[in-house]
Amino acid sequence: MSLIHLDTDENWMDERIDKFLSAQLPEQSRSYLQKIIKEGSVLVNGSPVKASYRMDDQDEVTIDLPELKEPEIEAENIPLDILYEDDDLLMVNKPKGMVVHPSVGHTTGTLVNAVMYHCKEDLSGINGVMRPGIVHRIDKDTTGVLVICKNDKAHNFVAEQLKEHSITRKYRAIVNGVIKEDEGTVNAPIGRHPTERKKMAINEKNGKHAVTHYRVLERFANHTYIECQLETGRTHQIRVHMASLHHPLLGDTVYGSQKNPYHLEGQTLHAMVLGLIHPSNGSYLEVTAPLPEYFQKLLKRFSAGQE
Repeated sequence: MSLIHLDTDENWMDERIDKFLSAQLPEQSRSYLQKIIKEGSVLVNGSPVKASYRMDDQDEVTIDLPELKEPEIEAENIPLDILYEDDDLLMVNKPKGMVVHPSVGHTTGTLVNAVMYHCKEDLSGINGVMRPGIVHRIDKDTTGVLVICKNDKAHNFVAEQLKEHSITRKYRAIVNGVIKEDEGTVNAPIGRHPTERKKMAINEKNGKHAVTHYRVLERFANHTYIECQLETGRTHQIRVHMASLHHPLLGDTVYGSQKNPYHLEGQTLHAMVLGLIHPSNGSYLEVTAPLPEYFQKLLKRFSAGQE
């Protein structure tokens, strides 16, 4: 018997496990898949589940079957905006609209496909074949710095810094409304939304510790340009925390208004600065990604009073 690992993403949030498997393994009948689930051959996060189990985007699915193979992820010649590179690390400026890693049913066009082409065999294998080199991620519609680890030593070293919250992570964002305070901190746990499973929410009961520091860089008539510094890195953290202050991110139709007057492709959020201790030489390395063009145009427009 061989273990097959499948990653999920937010597209499968709240879908039944049997429906998920049926879509990913079309050569297998639905009744056969339900049979192996019942036999305990399908594990979610290490535990057997019922066919009625509903998926989470962070779920890791393991199937204990001899005839199944993990999806093969192809290297693709997709241009990368490289900010820094050496034998241990690759730091790139992720564009808007690009997913970080493949998931079942979505195995092409991701940052991982591009990185595999660029790095060839030089990527850490700790997170499996679907996420080579990936030690953290940012949302599809968030731009900015992402670090890729080229070997397992670097991966473990960076992962430990993420766990200890010692990595510098500064974001730039434009929010709706005018923030009165010059700076502030949101300290509120984040977990799954109790009823809308594709969303995160401040969840005092089941949420994970989450802290965001923010400071105002510029105020406009109806918007505010801010910098956010993360202590923790929860899913959708800045988006949830700023929405909790009634200042959702501009363009964020999930946590803010459904209206999109500026025709934006998701939230106006940019991972600008990432700083860490280098895994080989022990020195502090900090990389900055310039603001994307659409973001700069919005700032100029708002500065000119065209809101």
